[in-house]
Amino acid sequence: MNPPAIDPGVRIGHVHLKVADLERSLAFYRDVLGFEVTQRLGRQAAFLSAGGYHHHIGLNTWESVGGSPPPPGTTGLYHTAILYPTRALLADALRRVVAAGIPLEGAADHGVSEALYLRDPDDNGVELYWDRPPEEWPRQSDGTLAMFTRALHLDALLKAAT
Repeated sequence: MNPPAIDPGVRIGHVHLKVADLERSLAFYRDVLGFEVTQRLGRQAAFLSAGGYHHHIGLNTWESVGGSPPPPGTTGLYHTAILYPTRALLADALRRVVAAGIPLEGAADHGVSEALYLRDPDDNGVELYWDRPPEEWPRQSDGTLAMFTRALHLDALLKAAT
């Protein structure tokens, strides 16, 4: 017998990242992606939000000031995913990333979503994405999801920017 499923109302609320340089990370999350600082603890930590929530992203140097990213082949966070409510807003995020000269590691259409993949200044993986409406998700004949990975056409996405 399977254990009961988690309540469907449960959400992952925020990510808290160890960073080497708080100002450098703020330049990425605040200045490039556009999150607002809701609280700052001196030069050691900052909390950022979209839309006035207490925080979606926490950044701290408590254990990591001047540190380096974990080497490849080790365990840890693969990426944090930032969900945009519309395709136009994802397109605007792409515009901001390109304008800041931040390289993309990838861009994919997954059928259920479109996603951009990049790295923050501490080499943490970051996914920027939007979900298509559930009624548009690709499905098998039995109703199960049929996600895929195809190239995302960035020029077409940029044209959707507001």
